[in-house]
Amino acid sequence: MSAVLDKVLNTPVEPVSESPPKKMDTKKTLAAPASASNTRGSKLSLKPFFLAVLPPILGLALLVLVWQIVAAKSSGIPSPMVTFQEAVKLFSDPFYQKGPNDQGIGWNLWSSLKRVAMGFGMAAAVGIPLGFMIGRFKFLAAMFNPIVSLLKPVSPLAWLPIGLLVFKAANPAAIWAIFICSIWPMIINTAVGVQRVPQDYMNVAKVLNLSEWKILTKILFPSVLPYMLTGVRLAIGTAWLVIVAAEMLTGGVGIGFWVWDEWNNLNVPHIIIAIVVIGVVGLLLEQALVAIAKAFTYEDVRN
Repeated sequence: MSAVLDKVLNTPVEPVSESPPKKMDTKKTLAAPASASNTRGSKLSLKPFFLAVLPPILGLALLVLVWQIVAAKSSGIPSPMVTFQEAVKLFSDPFYQKGPNDQGIGWNLWSSLKRVAMGFGMAAAVGIPLGFMIGRFKFLAAMFNPIVSLLKPVSPLAWLPIGLLVFKAANPAAIWAIFICSIWPMIINTAVGVQRVPQDYMNVAKVLNLSEWKILTKILFPSVLPYMLTGVRLAIGTAWLVIVAAEMLTGGVGIGFWVWDEWNNLNVPHIIIAIVVIGVVGLLLEQALVAIAKAFTYEDVRN
């Protein structure tokens, strides 16, 4: 027995040779998933593009199709192709001048934009501070709320005769109409923004004994800015809408007067072109203010 144990214990044990692990062909293994993920990623990246581009194109195509059908059944309405040809001629020289009442569409558009800028600027200079005061002080709110509620529903064109009576001229009367229609959205939205500032902020201002200027610049203005920009955006849309009608009534140089003058000449293609130009300019003005409003959100201002 002892001999057997000695033989087992003294027998050398050979080490087990471990074969090195086989290298995985990573290229083959990853090729299929990578290609699948690339395909899936390209599909996902193209989907938002098509969703953003195709619906507007289809909408415009539908509008042109309806326009073409109406033009085919009515002799007084020009077709899209005829209007496009007239637009090419019109915009080949938009800034010609052959007299005070014979100017290119560019000069008329520029005159309207200047009137809107003047009336809108004066409305902002008056309406925004007034909105802050109405929202900040309850006494002023109680005093001005009936005035705003009474005058806001009045059509802006109803104020045009008052402007003609006071200023004795068409240009300042049109600017007055822009001013009176632009001021209400700014006052109302700014006042609402001030009233919705959290009371905790105002309590902290009282504890710190902040001055009225510090409260305005450090607390009210950052909080009210989104509301204020919303009022500005609504006001610019209304101002651009009103200037066309005001210029039709007052005459002179302007896109509204140009439309009315082309109607007197029975130049329907030019009227349609003017409608498109008015819509595009109004859209650009509103989108510019929307971009500004999105850039200055409450969190962005506070940080």
